Amino acid sequence: MHAVLEKLERIGIVPVIKIDDVEKAVPLAKALAAGGIPCAEITFRTAQGAEAIKRITGEVPEVLVGAGTVLTPAQVDQAIEAGAQFIVSPGLNPKTVAYCVQKGIPITPGCSSPSDVEQALEFGLEVVKFFPAEQAGGLEYIKAISAPYTNLKFMPTGGVNAGNITKYIAFDKILACGGSWMASADLINAGNFEKITALSKEAMLNMLGFTLAHVGIGAKGGEDAVKAAGFFTAMFGFPIKDGNSSVFAGEGIEVLKTAAPGAKGHIAIGTNSVLRAVAYLERNGVEFDYANAKKDAKGNLFAIYLKDEILGFGVHLLQKK
Repeated sequence: MHAVLEKLERIGIVPVIKIDDVEKAVPLAKALAAGGIPCAEITFRTAQGAEAIKRITGEVPEVLVGAGTVLTPAQVDQAIEAGAQFIVSPGLNPKTVAYCVQKGIPITPGCSSPSDVEQALEFGLEVVKFFPAEQAGGLEYIKAISAPYTNLKFMPTGGVNAGNITKYIAFDKILACGGSWMASADLINAGNFEKITALSKEAMLNMLGFTLAHVGIGAKGGEDAVKAAGFFTAMFGFPIKDGNSSVFAGEGIEVLKTAAPGAKGHIAIGTNSVLRAVAYLERNGVEFDYANAKKDAKGNLFAIYLKDEILGFGVHLLQKK
């Protein structure tokens, strides 16, 4: 997959932005980044689109910027010249897609049927925009349409909001979700960038869905672990689940049979996406111990420890089931 698309996948949310006043472009980009979403799809629905992209790429380089509502090859040229790193279109125009492929810039054209998807595949695309997402059938339609296309990912846009993004992002064929609820045209035009930052942070944390998964307790070996877990069963009625490396007492207590990071034990934080949670936390200065990272059979990251302990406890992220 193209490196830019991989970056979008790690972010998980692509704000779809309509700029009416180009002077608002840079403070908007800073507001999104401050809220944890360092990317934006600046639409060409207004004449200020190209200039907004140019200013953001020049003054806020940490924000990944693309051009949306791109309808023609000429607009592709305008977007690239302005500094856009990806192209998004509402539908699949073969001329526009072919031109982007020729230029080597990633494009996610709007698709809402198997015929659209197969045209995209003919161009060698790995990601398509599903638009308008909710109106075209939502997540259930994506699940149905994606079944024959095992290597294709989708970017649903249209009707995705704070209330339904978590169900979309939980599906492994969703690259990212596009939406404007955290940065509406009204908020941008009013210059309410503090609100945009707050809504962006809320959107990111809602998408990641951090929760306390369980607490880990160190034991001296398998027999000791079973005995300790049995205590919680006898006292509180928690069911025991004996595994290869640990014993669970209920869902919230794990007693380890073997050594693991954390002098006193560990705290597991569940998340809707370990991949995106790692990227989010790394953007906030957190370091991870990749030597202890665990992946599933498909190669997806499902558990990883933070590099530093907290008061003697290791902390690791854990993919929610």
